Amino acid sequence: MFKPTLSIITIVYNNVRDIEYTLLSVLEQRYAPIEYIVVDGNSNDGTMDVIRRYADNIDILISEPDQGIYDAMNKGLAAATGDYVLFLNSGDALFSPDTVATVFAAAADADIYYGETKLVDENRHIIGDRRHKAPAHFDWKSFRYGMNVCHQAIYIRRSICEPYDRQYKLSADIDWVIRAAKKARKTTFVGTYVAKYLVGGMSQQRHKQSLQERYAIFKKHYGSIPNLLNHGIIALRLALYRLQHGKTRD
Repeated sequence: MFKPTLSIITIVYNNVRDIEYTLLSVLEQRYAPIEYIVVDGNSNDGTMDVIRRYADNIDILISEPDQGIYDAMNKGLAAATGDYVLFLNSGDALFSPDTVATVFAAAADADIYYGETKLVDENRHIIGDRRHKAPAHFDWKSFRYGMNVCHQAIYIRRSICEPYDRQYKLSADIDWVIRAAKKARKTTFVGTYVAKYLVGGMSQQRHKQSLQERYAIFKKHYGSIPNLLNHGIIALRLALYRLQHGKTRD
């Protein structure tokens, strides 16, 4: 049976409201082995008090000032020793206690596993699916029309992961996934929901800057002219979606 070690990394800063929800979704997993890493940015709102209640079940705990979320994510990645890594930041959650087991039961020895994501509000109510559906096949070109797999829903072999590029402040996860996907020989779609994503994160709050970074990342990987054409398709699809469903939530 294929049972690799998964390093789950949670980044948090001053999020006392949501951190326990994320911690419990990891600690309730029926799969082993899991290496759990929590990177706190020196919170001062009581977040660490919550984390300390579960310290016996956290393998690596880092609490110190950082230079932004991707600096913190790089710290977690550097500390990880598992075969695969998953970033599940504060406020997000694994879909069910059987999620990790379901992921690795889907196929043996893939470089990337991925699945679907449900959107939840601050009261943990499921409010729907993401606008972008996960593709049946995933490779480095799959993001050319938008990020169709959330970083909470993608498990990547650690050996093909590079550090996050900290020149990006809001969308470095897109660049990170594309770079890993370029190295992947085998990707596996799990075919079910694997994560719950809390809407309203920093990339939504600073939406314009996030879109500018995404455009630059897509241009770097896909080329200027193809990226321009792809964004025409993205704009058309978004307009059609809004006509049918109203404002997007992710």
